[in-house]
Amino acid sequence: MSEGSWSQREDEDWSFALASIMSPMTEQPANRESVARTALWRNRDFMLLWSGQMVSGIGTNASGIAFPLLVLALTHSALQAGLVGALQRLPFLILTLPAGAMVDRWDRKLTMIVFDAARAVAFAAIPLAAWSGHLTLPLIYVAVLVEGTAFSFFNLAEASALPRVVAEEQLPGATAQNQMSYALSALIGPPIAGLLFAVRRTLPFLVDAISYAASIISLVLIRTEFQGERSAALTTNMRSQVTDGLSWLFRQPLLRFMAFITGGVNLAFAGANIIIIVLLQREMQASSSTIGLVFGLAATGGILGAVGGAWFQKRTTFGRAIMAVMWLEAILWTLLAAAPNIASVAVIGFLFFVSAPTYDIVQFSYRLALIPDDLQGRVNSVYRLIGMGGVPVGQAAAGVLVQWLGPRATILVLGAFLAMLAAAATLSGEVRRAPPVAQARARLVS
Repeated sequence: MSEGSWSQREDEDWSFALASIMSPMTEQPANRESVARTALWRNRDFMLLWSGQMVSGIGTNASGIAFPLLVLALTHSALQAGLVGALQRLPFLILTLPAGAMVDRWDRKLTMIVFDAARAVAFAAIPLAAWSGHLTLPLIYVAVLVEGTAFSFFNLAEASALPRVVAEEQLPGATAQNQMSYALSALIGPPIAGLLFAVRRTLPFLVDAISYAASIISLVLIRTEFQGERSAALTTNMRSQVTDGLSWLFRQPLLRFMAFITGGVNLAFAGANIIIIVLLQREMQASSSTIGLVFGLAATGGILGAVGGAWFQKRTTFGRAIMAVMWLEAILWTLLAAAPNIASVAVIGFLFFVSAPTYDIVQFSYRLALIPDDLQGRVNSVYRLIGMGGVPVGQAAAGVLVQWLGPRATILVLGAFLAMLAAAATLSGEVRRAPPVAQARARLVS
């Protein structure tokens, strides 16, 4: 699961947004007041950021499916596939706190461009090595470590920049539209990966390298500054800067609790791709193209979820939205253990993707609206260390459990863990009583 939705406030109406996509985009407004009056789909710089990341997301989803398929083809080991996934997220665990401080020091846009370039080179190296006959497992390890390192910096810089590109009241709408792009990317990327993998195993990685180049072009064209003025203190004493982000987050009870809950959810779902691929490939004899199609069909639910999540977020409270989604996802995930055929996996996946964006729309936009701009990188780095730090462990554990128990028993174990997390959220007074964002800001502990 990524990051989620949040408070009762006005954002762009989807019918207006979808209609206005056909209208010419305006130039980027000169001040924050005019940004607030500009529809998201007419905000030039937001659309450049959004479209660039959607193209990049297609490549990411393609390589995300191709990595387990490639490692399974080379080694026939689910354990090795899980290890590659764990290595991809290991740099985030190590680097996220210093990355948060650096993102608050550095030019955020330049940071994003440099690390996208690094990812493009790393992924282009895979097909080049294959075509020259030198593709090895250690090269794959290096590529995923480079990607994981770049992700640690890029992802924090992107999240910290979003409140600069759109107005505060548009953050839920912007987050919903980002969820739409994630859903479209997840719809398009896996089928492309399956088809290209069937032609040549390393072609999906070439597509991902090209998608990072497209992201770089979109970033270069954006005119908005991705950060405000920085004080001289930000150029010194990194340890105290990291401590500032840590202490600010831990003084906010709701955000602190949500960081740990999100961490548990991400731990459980970290190895979902590996588990489902093994279930489809070994128990249902699905081909690589069929596996890609299943993931793509499931992801169509994310489009509905992104639209419905924004609508749902405006009509309920933070707590009700979080509790409802967590219980629904625990139930749907557990149902996968009883899936009798490929079609049922696709249907359950579709329903899961319908629900997932609501969580991300709610908690992510709520958090961004509360964090001061000069602390965005550091607080988000702490939050994401807690929220995503367990992903390498979850991916490695998924490989071990699938190898030991099989995919269906592994699904049941993780389903029980998800139900425990949903119960914890339900019992939490901080979640149940979470106020609208304006009231939450007034209660912040500085």
